[in-house]
Amino acid sequence: MTILRQIATTTTAVAATTVIASFLSPPSSSPSNFDFPNFRFLSPTSLLCSAKLGFVNNFSSLTSALHFDSPPSLEKMSLPELVTEFMVDMKCEGCVNSVTNKLETVQGVKSIEADLSNQVVRIQGSTPVKTLEEALLQTGRSARLIGQGIPEDFLVSAAVAEFKGPEIFGVVRLAQAHMELARIEANFSGLPPGKHGFSINEYGDLTRGPASTGKMYNPPTQGIETEPLGDLGTLEADETGEAYYSGSKKMLKIVDLIGRAIVLYANEDKSDTGLAAAVIARSAGVGENYKKLCTCDGTTIWEAKPDFVPSKQ
Repeated sequence: MTILRQIATTTTAVAATTVIASFLSPPSSSPSNFDFPNFRFLSPTSLLCSAKLGFVNNFSSLTSALHFDSPPSLEKMSLPELVTEFMVDMKCEGCVNSVTNKLETVQGVKSIEADLSNQVVRIQGSTPVKTLEEALLQTGRSARLIGQGIPEDFLVSAAVAEFKGPEIFGVVRLAQAHMELARIEANFSGLPPGKHGFSINEYGDLTRGPASTGKMYNPPTQGIETEPLGDLGTLEADETGEAYYSGSKKMLKIVDLIGRAIVLYANEDKSDTGLAAAVIARSAGVGENYKKLCTCDGTTIWEAKPDFVPSKQ
């Protein structure tokens, strides 16, 4: 029996080494369209040591830990994990159970923390804000986004740009996932149907609208030769003029964006001067905004409109 265990252990080790080697070996000289990944943070030695020490439990987690660089730097497939904080109109433990039970069914939610005394729900995961807000509203309770980011990790972890009309309304939220990645979510109404480019521009000067915001933001130490750092890609408005976008951007640092502008263009290629622009302002991070009354106009948080319009069913 001891001999059989040794043989099984040896076989498993050889299989593991073969699989890892297949990821780390360069491609063959035969013609192929395969682009070899760039492992920026993990060396072969560190991967093997991690597996030996138990930090990597299986091959699926091992491959997910590998960092693949694939142009362009704007990622749309999945969002990085963050803590998103909502104020929810909860009055009892039954409300808390209703909210948490609903959120547990939402894809991408990793953990939920409900604070009944402050009427606050904190959600960790990769789920877009719009999806979370829709789930909370489906419980029959008012919910408002009050913070987002990584707790106690960045001086400025979140920012927002609000488009307040008179024709185009919307909000763009940016949150720092880690030092080399920012998460971006946007929601607009009042747009001409079709595809529209949007970008971060150098200046927050709106005296002449988008025309006075300068060039697309592209610091020399961070910009990519074929794609300026401030290029946020394209969003598409439906026949009602509504558009929603979620994605992430490599090398974008939120702290460097405060006071600049986000510009929305009429064309996908951003060749026009722009339809609308909004200044990027610092937004509350996690645990920074528990107020329920706006001192400027006396509006309660439940009277304020939600950031994202629920999807029409």
